[in-house]
Amino acid sequence: MAIEDYIIATDQELIGRVQDGDSTAFEHLFNRYRDSIYQLYMQRTGGNVDDTNDLLQETFVKVYLNLQRYSSRFTFGQWVYTIARNTFIDYTRRRRDDTVSIDYVGEGIGVSGSLGGPTPEEHLITHQSQVQLEGLLAKMSPRYRELIELRFFREFSYEEIAAKLSLPMGTVKTQIHRAREQLCRFITENKE
Repeated sequence: MAIEDYIIATDQELIGRVQDGDSTAFEHLFNRYRDSIYQLYMQRTGGNVDDTNDLLQETFVKVYLNLQRYSSRFTFGQWVYTIARNTFIDYTRRRRDDTVSIDYVGEGIGVSGSLGGPTPEEHLITHQSQVQLEGLLAKMSPRYRELIELRFFREFSYEEIAAKLSLPMGTVKTQIHRAREQLCRFITENKE
């Protein structure tokens, strides 16, 4: 598909291509919504670039892993915004309550289901997404994998990670940024 075709394709067409394994289509979806979600997070975090970048990456990882759950009853933009809003709500809860933690091993990862709990289909999709994410994490260097797990699954602050790994704060921030970029690159390159 020519680059012009991606540019003029509707969100629905791009979603179909992503679901057929076209990682370039996901890049174009990401590029369509990145700036507006970034600005939203910049406003809500008070201009904190590190938290904004973390939230943006976390949002689009969730979008990718849960794309099969998207329903055309809503526009794709509404769906992405809902994930972004929920991601921000989770972020504020984590900031408010530092005692909350999520065990990564053995627990489901993904967008929360309905109030009545996930349906069997949603449970299966979440499990498949978790397996896919674990496979991508396994491809990462041990250091980057550890940083992703500490920051996003165990919800350590930058300060806690720096103390745990005996690293300077600047090194932690740089390495987490690189680890996020590597994980996102693996996600866009890999459609299993």
